[in-house]
Amino acid sequence: MKIRFGVGTGSGSDPEDLPELVDRLEAEGIDSLWFSELIYAPAVDPTVGMAFALSRTDHLKVGTSVAILPGRHPVLVAEQLASLAALAPKRVLPVFGLQPATPQERDLFPVAGRRGDVFDESLRLLRAVLREDDVDFDGDYFTVRAARVGRRPARPLDIWLGGRAPAAFRRIGRYGDGWLGSFLTPAEAAAGVAAINTEAAAAGREIEADHFGITLLLAPDGIPAGLAAGIAHQRPGTDPADLVAGSWPDLHRLIDGYLDAGLSKFVVVPAAGKPLDGFLDRFVTELLPRQN
Repeated sequence: MKIRFGVGTGSGSDPEDLPELVDRLEAEGIDSLWFSELIYAPAVDPTVGMAFALSRTDHLKVGTSVAILPGRHPVLVAEQLASLAALAPKRVLPVFGLQPATPQERDLFPVAGRRGDVFDESLRLLRAVLREDDVDFDGDYFTVRAARVGRRPARPLDIWLGGRAPAAFRRIGRYGDGWLGSFLTPAEAAAGVAAINTEAAAAGREIEADHFGITLLLAPDGIPAGLAAGIAHQRPGTDPADLVAGSWPDLHRLIDGYLDAGLSKFVVVPAAGKPLDGFLDRFVTELLPRQN
């Protein structure tokens, strides 16, 4: 499997730093840059960030880690993705999730029914429009006639999904082309891979073996107390060191565990949100030699 490492911008990233970051990633030959959808934060909007990064690079891939699909019309999302893919073939890596991690942002993505059901139907319509012309679709939440995007990618875009609940694993197995998890121990990641493959087989599908990855938070000077407290609240009984790397050696330890679990794609996010403050230099030294 191809082992790849990308950089995530995180919630504390400054839009003014993005040009320098993009240029350095391209110059260093780093695989990918990932934008999180964080509305009430300084971070750049994922679609805007991807377009900006693609416009000034020739090799860097860009992705969302993750963007929210329920609450958006899938045909409009398909048009955005197809436009990006037409401008930069094979360099657009969309990953979608169910809802924002921040509760205050959830009202910004209203849906007309049960969110999980809307997500499933959104994925079906999104995939159809990215793969076919003149799509007629009658669902519980969306109805379209002769829907199409301006220029479909020659090779259909892979649609990856986030999530770590059993319902997410079922959805990925049925509708996704890959999985980008987060805040999972290596043992939990291994169980997730197994569950997704089981669901895919039941649906008559197969997820490619190298289409499993995870977003990893790195706090190189130790896990801050506030972050540890937040993890303890959300994941009682789980050691924060099994979810977040408190040093570069800890990051390698976690990566080793995830590789054993069947994951091969890694998005590393600096906990401080400042990729240019020494983080990128160490990223190149520590992680690029581990790619194959």
